[in-house]
Amino acid sequence: MATPHNEASKGDFAKTVLMPGDPLRAKYLAEHYLDNVRQVNGVRGMLAYTGTYKGKEVSIMGSGMGMPSIGIYSYELYTQYDVENIIRIGSAGSINKDVHIRDVIIAQGACTDSAWAHQYELPGTFSAISSYDLLEKAVCEAKKKQIHYHVGNIVSSDLFYHADVEASGRWSNVGCLAVEMESYALFANAAYLGKKALTLLTISDSLVNDEQETTAQERERTFTDMMEVALEIA
Repeated sequence: MATPHNEASKGDFAKTVLMPGDPLRAKYLAEHYLDNVRQVNGVRGMLAYTGTYKGKEVSIMGSGMGMPSIGIYSYELYTQYDVENIIRIGSAGSINKDVHIRDVIIAQGACTDSAWAHQYELPGTFSAISSYDLLEKAVCEAKKKQIHYHVGNIVSSDLFYHADVEASGRWSNVGCLAVEMESYALFANAAYLGKKALTLLTISDSLVNDEQETTAQERERTFTDMMEVALEIA
């Protein structure tokens, strides 16, 4: 059954969905990695595809930018399309001097400056974490592929252009590795709905090291290590 944001029918999505932020990255992945691929959504340009990878059914769908966007799409995938696992595959900015351009981060958990969890009216602070079995599989696959990876906390921020230029440094002081804009909402949705989620990130730029950032085209086409780990564990 379609939703206001997704024209797919029930059964069009696999149990595991990979979610890059950019719908064009979803298109590229589907066309280059999946067999028997078919497009299942195009509403608002948020492209989604289902096909097979090494005989396993897998779906790939863009999430858009920010927690409100991935929050809508992941919630509908979990509740309306019987999806069990969502693996975000995206880019992030390093806030740790030991995390460099093109390194892969396997996110153990996500901190946030968002009010996302206020909806749950909890008597404290909600820690949004990934699903351990997916995380463990990703670590094993990254080791197998001899990828330069890090496991740790990230920051999901509502702000790309932050008025407080020192904010990232304070997150780094408590051990966060990188900043992005989506994972806290994804992990929270998964926890609230009894589903599973993981985030894999490739570092596209650094807030602390003087390194040349990747271009939009490079981000769309060349983050292959991260993409292949996600496909192998899907």
